[in-house]
Amino acid sequence: MSVVTPTQIILHQQSKVLEIHYDDGRRDELSFEFLRVHSPSAEVRGHGPGQEVLQIGKQDVTITDVRPVGNYGICPTFSDGHNTGIYTWDYLYGLGSNRDQLWRDYLQRLEQAGHHRSPHA
Repeated sequence: MSVVTPTQIILHQQSKVLEIHYDDGRRDELSFEFLRVHSPSAEVRGHGPGQEVLQIGKQDVTITDVRPVGNYGICPTFSDGHNTGIYTWDYLYGLGSNRDQLWRDYLQRLEQAGHHRSPHA
């Protein structure tokens, strides 16, 4: 399996979007909220199946910093203090590939749990 590598990563603070250009020509735009609620960290994903923690009230979250992690990923710091998720290139590429379905699933889980995207709801 070949690993795709970003050629450019741009933080758009006003629109709250992380834009990623890959060496295969693909370009993804992932919202800061989407990235936060799909953090690969144990805090969000848990330590095994069924241990995922639903992230609520993250609509206004921003990314305040992005640190490179080796040659394989990034670690963003979010405005709510979350900074433990290491987003590998493959993980980011997968998020972009499945963005629409992942977002629909997240919104459905929020609704079923009686929660909202807005921290003010």
